[in-house]
Amino acid sequence: MAVYQWPWEYNFPPFFTVQPHSKTKEQQLSTWRTLILGYQKHQRQAILNIAEDGPLFVNESISRKLSPEGRLWLLEELVKTGNAAPVDKRRQQWEIYWHTLDEWATIVHDWATGNGMTGTVCTIFELVAGDNTVGEEFHGLDQDVFKKVLKVLEGKGKCELIAFDDNEGVKFF
Repeated sequence: MAVYQWPWEYNFPPFFTVQPHSKTKEQQLSTWRTLILGYQKHQRQAILNIAEDGPLFVNESISRKLSPEGRLWLLEELVKTGNAAPVDKRRQQWEIYWHTLDEWATIVHDWATGNGMTGTVCTIFELVAGDNTVGEEFHGLDQDVFKKVLKVLEGKGKCELIAFDDNEGVKFF
């Protein structure tokens, strides 16, 4: 895996302090949003624990880290754009969607129709980890997130979720 390229702001100490001026704060939010989504996509990680002091929120080279309140603010803002959802009641674990669930749904359905998968049943495992999806952006996606994507498609009448023999699958339309 290639090394993640941090934006220049990541090495700018004030970036790690929530800014009081509204215009500056808006720009800071925009940069953090791009950073969080880009980093999670690069790492291929759908789950983010904001209580952990990982490299996303801590820049050891400049001895700076974003406060817990700042982290929570960012994730709550990502919820508003459809790019995050809390996993636990304490709001420490978050699902991160570098594509919104609707965008993911379009990507998955376009793949299914483009590869002649309409009318056939596929397991969720084969879609996120099978040989037919290697190289697709959703390959390796967290299965819980993938199920949410399929529920979006099901709500639009573009698939049907199926449970069989301790497996879960989907039939695309």
